[in-house]
Amino acid sequence: MKIQQIKCLSKAELSYKLGCLMSEVKNKVKHHILAKIRERGTNLSFEMAEVLGYLWKNDGINQQEIADLTFRDKSSITYLVNNLVDRNIVTRVEDKNDRRNKLIYLTQEGQCLKEQLQPKVAEVYEKISEELEIEELQASIVVLNKIIYKLVTL
Repeated sequence: MKIQQIKCLSKAELSYKLGCLMSEVKNKVKHHILAKIRERGTNLSFEMAEVLGYLWKNDGINQQEIADLTFRDKSSITYLVNNLVDRNIVTRVEDKNDRRNKLIYLTQEGQCLKEQLQPKVAEVYEKISEELEIEELQASIVVLNKIIYKLVTL
């Protein structure tokens, strides 16, 4: 869409267009990340990889924290974690402070996947941003945070 066409749109139309583009970006990023995962011969869903990504940054968080970070309900995370446990990629450990709570930790296999996949995922994001200025990315984050705030307070 050319800048002249964008200038003719109302704020509501622009917001709608932005929402459509965000959805398209998410789908295309998901596609590219899955391709990188499959290149390594790893059979993981994007959702499993997303859970692993959060564990790679913060090993030992609980399922509710993962649900909050991934914007999924706890039952979906339970299914994903069960699948990762079955593959010996993560393990559940009882929380010493609350026995009802289970903390999710990477196994040795999960750590190996981190070493294999994290650079490939980073490569996707580096490629995406190579023609963008850091200020453009920062401004985009500010705009999207304003939109998210508005949606949460509606």
